[in-house]
Amino acid sequence: MAELVASRAHVPKDGARNRTSNRRRRAIALATVLGIVLLAALVAGLTMPPELYASDYSQKQLPPSAEHWFGTDYLGHDMFCFSIRGLSLSLVIGLFASAISGFIALVLGSVSAICGGVVDKVILWFADLFMAIPHLVMLLLISFAVGGGTFGVTLAVALTHWPSLTRVIRAEVLRIRTGEYVAASRAIGKGNLWIAWHHVVPNVLPQFIVGTILLFPHAILHESALTFLGFGLPLDSPAIGAILSSSMKYLATGSWWLALFPGLIMVAIVLLAFTLGDEIKKLTDPHTVQE
Repeated sequence: MAELVASRAHVPKDGARNRTSNRRRRAIALATVLGIVLLAALVAGLTMPPELYASDYSQKQLPPSAEHWFGTDYLGHDMFCFSIRGLSLSLVIGLFASAISGFIALVLGSVSAICGGVVDKVILWFADLFMAIPHLVMLLLISFAVGGGTFGVTLAVALTHWPSLTRVIRAEVLRIRTGEYVAASRAIGKGNLWIAWHHVVPNVLPQFIVGTILLFPHAILHESALTFLGFGLPLDSPAIGAILSSSMKYLATGSWWLALFPGLIMVAIVLLAFTLGDEIKKLTDPHTVQE
């Protein structure tokens, strides 16, 4: 009887283990596919020959066709190639801005948790200040103050996306510092550097990576928003925000494809980036990986 009960109790555990393993495999496969898609879009845009998206006045404002998948604009640009090129610029800016913002959050969050006291209060005050000011207003002010362009947009996005991740990293470092394994390491004579390398870094790194990846789609959207409003990249540049801004004046003439397809590409890439971040979070979070 005891053996029967034990065997029955063992089946759900194996089943749960198999389900968890299947979820992890699906998450890894999906994260890999999404990463490849984003990388392919980035490489395709950056390596695209300029003649593919150059102006051709004999092909102005043509609707979508087999020759021009997304149609052409008022200057004769092939909108498919022009949009892919603009998307690659947005991806580059998003990568740099999210990486800088993530690094700022890592430094400030760690310093805030480790130093405490006045330093902790000052950092949290600045984080609250940035979160209290409307996000778009802060983006516009910073970008306008430094003259816009690629540098202005990247700086504006990088300096406005760190507060929430800073709080997450600060909370994680505080939790680690009060952990029993840290106390045990100190009890056996381990120094602060050893504890930081063996306990703090391995536990904070997943939070940092996932947080930075989740900042990436926000950076893309805000770069496009700044350019659309005229405070980002030049409106004659192959950027999604510039394309959407220029297309507004031609919607009334029936050129619907000028805004539809670039907008759909932007939405698709942002959704891919969000999904990639969520899947990586499932792989690195010990709580969600067992769900």
